[in-house]
Amino acid sequence: MIEVEVKAKIENFDTMRKKLDELGAKKTKTESQEDLYFNSPIVDFAETDEALRIRTTISEDVKHIFITYKGPKINNKSKTREEVEMGIEDSIKAKQIFEHIGFKEVRAVRKNRDYYSYKNFEISLDDVEGLEPYMEIEIGLEDGSDYKEAQESIFKLFEKLGITDGFERTSYLELLEQL
Repeated sequence: MIEVEVKAKIENFDTMRKKLDELGAKKTKTESQEDLYFNSPIVDFAETDEALRIRTTISEDVKHIFITYKGPKINNKSKTREEVEMGIEDSIKAKQIFEHIGFKEVRAVRKNRDYYSYKNFEISLDDVEGLEPYMEIEIGLEDGSDYKEAQESIFKLFEKLGITDGFERTSYLELLEQL
C-alpha cells in the first residue's frame, strides 16, 4: 500500500473540529495510541528515512496491536511512502523478538487521535505528548498507483480548511527527537 499523507500544525483542536463539521466530515472514532519505534542493526532508519514500529491502540476499551514498516518518503512535498502493516497479538513478545535479533527501541510516541472521514480522505486531529496540535490528512492507494493526484487533492482540502502553511514532513518521532 502507498500512504499519501500530509501533516500540518494547527492553531487548536476546537476551531478545526468546527471547520470539519461545517465541511461535512464525520467523526469516526477517538483512539489513544502508543508507538514504540525501533532502529535496525543493519542500517540507521534515521538516515534511510524508514520506520519500524509496534503500535498499540485503544478505542472504546478495544485494544489492537500492529507492526508497521514505513519505507522512505518518495517525494519532497508530502509524507507519501510505502506502508506495510499487520495485526499481532502481543506487543511485549514482538518487542522481545525485535530486540533478540538486534533491533533497538528508539522511543515511545504517545498520542490521542480523533479520526474523521470525508469523501475518500481519512483526517486525524493529533494530540501528541510534548508537541503542539497537528492534523493529518491521508489517502491509501494500491501499490504502483500514481500518488500525485491524491497528494494535490489533500493540499486542496487543507486549503478548504484554511490551512496554507505549517506543513510538516518529519514524523512525530523526529519532531520529539529535535526537542
